[in-house]
Amino acid sequence: MTVPKVRLYVEHPLAAGQSCPLTRKHIHYLFDVMRFGQGGELLVFNGNDGEFLAFAERTGRQSGTLSVERQTCPLQQPPDLWLLFAPIKSSRTDFIVEKAAEMGASRILPVRTRFTNSERIRHDRLQRRVIEAIEQCGGTFVPEVCPLQRLDTALRAWPSDRRLMFCDEALCGAPGTLESGREGKWAILIGPEGGFSDCERERLAEMQFVERVSLGPRILRADTAAVAAMAIWQKALGDW
Repeated sequence: MTVPKVRLYVEHPLAAGQSCPLTRKHIHYLFDVMRFGQGGELLVFNGNDGEFLAFAERTGRQSGTLSVERQTCPLQQPPDLWLLFAPIKSSRTDFIVEKAAEMGASRILPVRTRFTNSERIRHDRLQRRVIEAIEQCGGTFVPEVCPLQRLDTALRAWPSDRRLMFCDEALCGAPGTLESGREGKWAILIGPEGGFSDCERERLAEMQFVERVSLGPRILRADTAAVAAMAIWQKALGDW
């Protein structure tokens, strides 16, 4: 059986035998960009109900429906892992959230640190980037991108049962990394291009839920560090 080449995220409940409305954006993408014919096959998901095989029907110039046939994959929850990162240049921030989604983050939290270069983010844009990444990688769960907040605000409200993997550039070259056998709720913290301030580093080091980790013998760019840290955590404690 040939697997459809198009996967589409929809904001609508999905179940076998039901219909789902198509937005104008979906209509343009399927019938104008992808050149779908009537009854074209695709895979659809909504982040809650799993993945389904569906058939696209155009009912007007800017209207259409999906006929949902059957489930092809159940909802696959990622590990309970958050990624906290300081926003950087727009294209590199996009890269971070895309890779976080692909690599199994369940929640993405942009944070403002002392040396954060970017003071604003386009929250809606980043959430779209996450959806596009999940469409491409075959996932069925869509992680939430949270609004930008101060790091100290996030730490004040930190849940006591969630550990934090603090990727500290001050440990560059130090031996050791994350130990396996410590499964549970985790988060990863990546700093900005300018690194963490002394005050931030001291505060994090004093917190009982924080585990300082080295990312190797070289200081990594922020976007590279995010991917490296996700890989380290997934290998030790995740679903890889």
